[in-house]
Amino acid sequence: MAVRRSFTFLLRPTSKQAAALTQCLEDHRQLYNAALEHRRTAYRAAKVTIRYGDQSAELKGIRADDSAGQGRWSFSSQQATLRRLDKAFKAFFARVKAGRTPGFPRFKGRGWFDTVEWPKDGDGCRWDSQPHHPTATFVRLQGVGHVRVHQHRRVLGTVKTISIKREGRRWFVVLSCDDVPAQPLPATGAVVGIDMGVARLVTTSNGDHIANQRHLAASAGRLAAAQRDLARRKRGSERRRKAVVRVAALHAKVRRQRLDGAHKAALALVRTYDVIVHEALKVTNMTRRAAPEPDGEGGWLPNGAAAKSGLNKSILDAGWGVFLTILSHKAESAGRKLIAVNPANTSRTCAECGHCAKENRTTQAEFRCVACGHTAHADINAAVNILRAGLALRNAAKAA
Repeated sequence: MAVRRSFTFLLRPTSKQAAALTQCLEDHRQLYNAALEHRRTAYRAAKVTIRYGDQSAELKGIRADDSAGQGRWSFSSQQATLRRLDKAFKAFFARVKAGRTPGFPRFKGRGWFDTVEWPKDGDGCRWDSQPHHPTATFVRLQGVGHVRVHQHRRVLGTVKTISIKREGRRWFVVLSCDDVPAQPLPATGAVVGIDMGVARLVTTSNGDHIANQRHLAASAGRLAAAQRDLARRKRGSERRRKAVVRVAALHAKVRRQRLDGAHKAALALVRTYDVIVHEALKVTNMTRRAAPEPDGEGGWLPNGAAAKSGLNKSILDAGWGVFLTILSHKAESAGRKLIAVNPANTSRTCAECGHCAKENRTTQAEFRCVACGHTAHADINAAVNILRAGLALRNAAKAA
């Protein structure tokens, strides 16, 4: 079995190449914004809907009129930027149709456009562009040249798309590869249910815990100092630009730490268990702000917004969504079975007698059944219920 995987490597550009990469991002940002303005103006003035095909057909003329600017970069990468805008519009209309808060596509300011994609290896870009170099790997990008890559592991499969991403002062190349051979692990015969939490990232039905490292909380002091420094800087100044880079670098470090922890936790589970059952969590819905409640007299009723904000921050710091995504990818590659179950009442139901009541959960950590007296750690009790629900789904699927 083959799967699709991405490989991310640090770039080592020279100062001239770094300047060219920065200009490449800026020109693609301006193209994105100009295409967005084109769509807005056409609809506002004449009720005409502009689509991707229309704007892609105009690229040739844009490149000819600006040969020293837009004309320097790969035609296919510019098409990818236009498709990115088209995808944003499709998502907007899908939200409108579904009755959700739509969120119209926005213009990208400086610092909010950090990725450019080349849709095909060999079209304006080339991975491993100097294969006979004795010590280093290079990626060639049109308008930039051969950029050195810190390749820390072997690339598997066939490189399909190449993206360049900026994080603070660092540059990365991201390879999306097809036909990556799966690496199935030997069967263990073990099954497990896992409960996601804030106090602990994961609690298993066997009673094991994986700690929540709280990387954002650990960096909160440095982030607060960097953001205070940023707030004092004059807009448009060089000092403000440097302060923005420092804040972005700290956030990027937290993101890398969270990813590293999620990879290690997911790998430990995949190596140990053949079947892993988890809650089908909708993290986006769980971390929404508390809705304001008018009191009918021009004011607002207390809605617990402050407490909800703190919980939201803790959930996002734990990185539930990131962890479950990585766990899914690793389970697919390893040939493991991953089952998602409805999380409703898993923390209120007794794993011994099945009695479900709010009073069973006396504290955050303690579970005491009011019907049979069963006591257990609340997260372990929930994980056992999750496992049973997952096995019931699997047996029902087999019987169907």
